[in-house]
Amino acid sequence: MARHENSVPVLVTGACGLVGRATVARLAELGVPVVATDIRTPSTERVARGWRDRPGVRVEWCDLTSSGEVEGLLTLVAPSAVVHLAAIIPPLCYAQPALARRVNVDATRLLLEHAEALPRSPRIVHASSVAVYGARNPHRVDLATGTDGAVLTADLPMRPTDLYGLLKAEAEQIVRESALEWVVLRLGGVMSTERQSGVDLDMLHFGTLLPSDGRIQTVDVRDVAHAFAAATTAQVTGEILLIGGDDTHRLHQRDISRDLTAAAGLPGLMPLSPPGDPDDDTTWFATDWMDTTRAQEALGFQHHSWADVVADTRRNAGPMRLVGRPLVPVLRPVLGRRIAQRGRTRPFATMPAQA
Repeated sequence: MARHENSVPVLVTGACGLVGRATVARLAELGVPVVATDIRTPSTERVARGWRDRPGVRVEWCDLTSSGEVEGLLTLVAPSAVVHLAAIIPPLCYAQPALARRVNVDATRLLLEHAEALPRSPRIVHASSVAVYGARNPHRVDLATGTDGAVLTADLPMRPTDLYGLLKAEAEQIVRESALEWVVLRLGGVMSTERQSGVDLDMLHFGTLLPSDGRIQTVDVRDVAHAFAAATTAQVTGEILLIGGDDTHRLHQRDISRDLTAAAGLPGLMPLSPPGDPDDDTTWFATDWMDTTRAQEALGFQHHSWADVVADTRRNAGPMRLVGRPLVPVLRPVLGRRIAQRGRTRPFATMPAQA
């Protein structure tokens, strides 16, 4: 942890989100001073209250789309590294494309411009996504683009086919062309084992639009946090690393729904999406299995298998597992109707004319 010897803080953007919370916790666990930043809302304030008694963590609110606020934040903090997690992710990014561009692309540009102007330039550890590769049809044979069943690798070209992938690709390009020391982490399907306090119908609807036989490599959010914390000091400057769990995380979409609803005591609750069309690439989403060899070698982040994720989900569900199971026959048709009302449109299928 050489870059942190003088108690120079690490700045974490999007700190109140899923990955942000875990990354702040990991850095604090390592004794690294952390400045957590996010836009101020009632929900982010609730998260921040949980850090009040956490040694080494302080909160600085900032709207990353405001040049003045970004400049003020970076000048105040003068970080050794910036873990840049702030983003609008699916499915919200499809519903609010203009906001997604301001946050995912324009804010990244502002952050880097002001970081480059600091007397001591920080390292940028940028959160990207495997969505930059575009739709992945596991049945399509195309040796030129590596979609012949091979796993994703860092050197495959970016070919985004949806808004989220497009914006992430643009943000990556800004990072890679900057004068700063940078690292890009492309994330797979990030999973949390925390018990959910409510039902997000938009997210559930989105899940039913993904082909049940689509390939996805998941990763425990705690391992993602390990990767980001390690990347602030590891010898990985100028590298693009793929962040997924170990080989047990090489799953199909249907596996995730089956295993996690059962672990939560709600087996069979979620209606499954139909399989994708082997002859139509637009029926597939931008997820796939990946080669994480270099990332694991450099960052040593894979600590939780898929079995661990399922077991921890079961444990965290607690007594709710016993309460929920008898309710599945009642809840399933109600949930199915609510999701069906949102239609079968695949919002990710085509690139928007104007992003």
